[in-house]
Amino acid sequence: MLKKKIILGSGSPRRKELLGGLDISFEVDTNNSFEEKYAPETPHRMIPELMSVGKSHGFHRSLAPDEILITSDTMVLCGDKILGKPHGAEDAANMLRLLSGRTHEVITAVTLRDSSREETFSDTAKVTFKTLSEEEINYYIEKYRPFDKAGAYGIQEWIGYIGITGIEGSFYTIMGFPVCRVYEELKKFMA
Repeated sequence: MLKKKIILGSGSPRRKELLGGLDISFEVDTNNSFEEKYAPETPHRMIPELMSVGKSHGFHRSLAPDEILITSDTMVLCGDKILGKPHGAEDAANMLRLLSGRTHEVITAVTLRDSSREETFSDTAKVTFKTLSEEEINYYIEKYRPFDKAGAYGIQEWIGYIGITGIEGSFYTIMGFPVCRVYEELKKFMA
């Protein structure tokens, strides 16, 4: 995979950690002009791919022939309600109350783009939470401040340890970057 220079167009520390786990050298460049918005009638399951593609095309410069840009977006879908990043503690608490005792979906989309082509794919996982107490919700929000996480939680944090009773699909999709699929798609993209 050393044939091309990999650029991760994301400031997410989790995506940086997970891509690093593939032992691929890359640089992070988050300079981007894309505004994350979509039409209200957009089918929910399409939103992560639209956002990922938008982030790719909002990259601040053209790509050289030897570069591949990776962008990504994660969305939590509980029933027909989209849970993005919370706007403060009360919003986070409301999201966690909604997720409590239920199964929801996490959809992560990834876009690979070089100077002549692009490929976008998404991966979906299902997560089931036990019924969370108000004390657990408040403790998690106060201690971990999950305001940069879709759905107001990180599966790899305390709330995941004590609250998640089941997962169907990739743990890493839930973290925000389906690394196994990224690895396979990168190999195909470079072939």
